[in-house]
Amino acid sequence: MAGHSFLVSGYTANELGVFAANHPGIPSILHCLKKKLRELVENGTDWFVISGQAGVELWAGQTVLTLKNEEKLPVHLAVLPPFLDQENRYKDWMKEIYYSVLEQSDFTQPISNRPYEQPLQLKQKNDFLVNKTDGLLLLYDEEAPGSPNYYLSAAKKKAARTPYPIQLINRFDLEDAAEDLRQQNPEYWAQM
Repeated sequence: MAGHSFLVSGYTANELGVFAANHPGIPSILHCLKKKLRELVENGTDWFVISGQAGVELWAGQTVLTLKNEEKLPVHLAVLPPFLDQENRYKDWMKEIYYSVLEQSDFTQPISNRPYEQPLQLKQKNDFLVNKTDGLLLLYDEEAPGSPNYYLSAAKKKAARTPYPIQLINRFDLEDAAEDLRQQNPEYWAQM
């Protein structure tokens, strides 16, 4: 993966309280991700890396593919699952997104060629992906702790040694994205 790469992650769907594909919060997340990812591309990022975790990572994967296929931006997507068959516990609607993103990605390879065995595999994934990328975009609010804190911790360690930009998307960014969407399509949002 030559070029400039950004790791993209955030909360899982469960952490966000999103249990169905038609959840009204998903469009705001996608809109916010598209804006941030487009900015990163304009600043030289050409690879985005996710582990395929259910939630923000898969929505980021979909967004990268939209930027690549519909907007024709020069971007690539790498999906590096932490272990084999990570999607076994995903709900069917999330499995559909996972398989679609995997199928269309430019590179995919599990970090471990074994199924899930222990939590250490997740820590190894965080460290590996931070060490293999040039920056982190994380949908995370430090006032609402959750699993993204593990990526943030690994990223802060790397940033203490070498330049490693960390960009956070917080609830205010999501509120701004929701407002943008309301202004773009007030009829749709009036039905919600």
